[in-house]
Amino acid sequence: MKHGRKERKKWAVDYIGYFFKWLLLSIVMGLVCGATGAVFARCVAAVTEIRSAHGWLIFLLPAAGVLIVFLYRKLNISGVGTNRIFDSAVEGDSLKFRLVPAIFTGTVLTHLCGGSAGREGAALQIGGDIGNHIGRLFRFDEEDEKVATMTGMAAFFAALFGTPVTAAVFVATVISVGMVKHAVMVPGMIASILASQVAGWMGAEPVRFRIEAPAVTWTMMARVMVLAVACGLVSAAFIEVLHQTKKFYEHFLRNPYLRAVAGGAVIVVLTLLVGNQDYNGSGMDVIVRAIGQGEARPWDFALKILFTALTLEAGFKGGEIVPTFYIGAVFGCVFGRLLGIPSGFAAAVGFAAMFGGVTNTMITSILLSAEVFGGAGLPYFGMACMLSFVFSGYNGLFSSQVIIFSKLRARRVMTKVDHRIELDNTGTGVIPEGGYDLKLKETEHPGEKED
Repeated sequence: MKHGRKERKKWAVDYIGYFFKWLLLSIVMGLVCGATGAVFARCVAAVTEIRSAHGWLIFLLPAAGVLIVFLYRKLNISGVGTNRIFDSAVEGDSLKFRLVPAIFTGTVLTHLCGGSAGREGAALQIGGDIGNHIGRLFRFDEEDEKVATMTGMAAFFAALFGTPVTAAVFVATVISVGMVKHAVMVPGMIASILASQVAGWMGAEPVRFRIEAPAVTWTMMARVMVLAVACGLVSAAFIEVLHQTKKFYEHFLRNPYLRAVAGGAVIVVLTLLVGNQDYNGSGMDVIVRAIGQGEARPWDFALKILFTALTLEAGFKGGEIVPTFYIGAVFGCVFGRLLGIPSGFAAAVGFAAMFGGVTNTMITSILLSAEVFGGAGLPYFGMACMLSFVFSGYNGLFSSQVIIFSKLRARRVMTKVDHRIELDNTGTGVIPEGGYDLKLKETEHPGEKED
């Protein structure tokens, strides 16, 4: 009996201690990431306005690419990106703080000169790096340092997009799909809420849209389901174009400087050919037009895929998520109209469904729709995000991501993007608590073969 009381007392002390430990971490992380995120967001917004007023800046894109490559090579961080942050969150590796100014500068230069990119790549990298260093400053052990890294990722993501619930759940679920990093949830949520508030106080605008959702009927639901399946297929196509563009660059343009110049030059030529800059930068104005006014052209989504792949795989910085929002919104607007769905609402559905498809985060994409669109039409968004997640296949933006369970059957598959992780001979496929450390083997059709 005494032994039981001692155990309960120790349990209570541990829980209370960890709660206040994560509370302190969350407050520090929320303040730092919120302030830094606001500065970053305003810088990106400022250079976007400058480029809109001075269209000739697009001609400097090849030179900006050279500067970015030089900066990364000079700082000895070439090839370091979001996947490296994910690996740190899983394996506990230390990160170099010089990645923060590098990705900050690289993203700003990319947007200033008209590269097609987003900003969430910078958010996850800057936030993860800040979290990693704060964890080391607090002298956390390896496991707690991983939590600090992921908390920073969530906080910075929330600061940029103003979606704290989405940010916390995204970081806790994106690395190992099907496994929730529960230890990250509370500090991630607290830090994300605080970071989004701090960023708002400093002038960063959250991503919000007011939409009118049709009444829930099975006729409309069937139409949304068709749109969702199409969004899943477009998600897979987007990932494939990114991969093939990367292979093309690496095969024909092995020199990173030459790759940046060539990629920038192609973007300049394409921009002149289309006659506008709708496909340059993040394209938030096009997203607003698609959702708010129901206006988009049939070829917008394809050209944005092309511009984004040519930009990011050439070595420019930013991220793929805001371009994903763009692709989903304009595709949904056009295809949804053909299906008889109100075009603005269809654009909103495509916005959320594409996010779930390319990131393999079904629950997170539903939460995103609730935060961004205020919960209107939630049954439609729920169905769309689920179907897009399934029909996007075993592809994804993040090569470090592991998909643990089949998307079609009630069993484990242990798929890492386009590879298969061999299960142990018991067929249990147990993943170590810290993440994945299993042997990879390529298969022709990953994820759905019998064990």
